[in-house]
Amino acid sequence: MNLETIEMKAFVPARDLAESIAFYEALGFAVTMESDDLAYVQHGKTAFLLSQFYLREHAENFVMHLLVENADDWHRNVEASGVVDRFSVRVSTADDRPWGLRDFTLIDPIGVLWRIGHVLPG
Repeated sequence: MNLETIEMKAFVPARDLAESIAFYEALGFAVTMESDDLAYVQHGKTAFLLSQFYLREHAENFVMHLLVENADDWHRNVEASGVVDRFSVRVSTADDRPWGLRDFTLIDPIGVLWRIGHVLPG
């Protein structure tokens, strides 16, 4: 029996697929496939699917976690990208967490919460 897995991806909700694509591209993600209701979004070795599906209660309770090499660099990238003003999104400061990560939150245009962080040494 071979139970090897290949990958796992979340279907991240999008109310307006074009707006969500523009948001993630502004952050440096690449959209490598796009249809009327779905987009394959990548950054490095990570990927997720943007789905033209919106239910407010679902979107505002959806959380993604992105583990990166340096959360402070990512925070600077978010600030420099202009997404906060362009898409009226919220970003927190980067802080050390008691669970061993330094991270910050970013809320996308429809309310999806992203926690972007790196593992603290030690």
